[in-house]
Amino acid sequence: MTTTTTAPDKGASAATTVSREREPLMLQKRIGSTMFTVNVRFSDTGAETLEDKIFRLIEREVEKIA
Repeated sequence: MTTTTTAPDKGASAATTVSREREPLMLQKRIGSTMFTVNVRFSDTGAETLEDKIFRLIEREVEKIA
């Protein structure tokens, strides 16, 4: 099953396709003349939610600054 969602305020160019077959999610972003590609994989056994992970990463960055 593949689902496509579009952010309401971003238009069609912000569409994201999410595959439920455990294929990696590929995101691409062009900055200047460089195209960055990020492949995202999700663990079937992971216990940490996306919200928890982001919060942990932000806390870690704040600790580096302080």
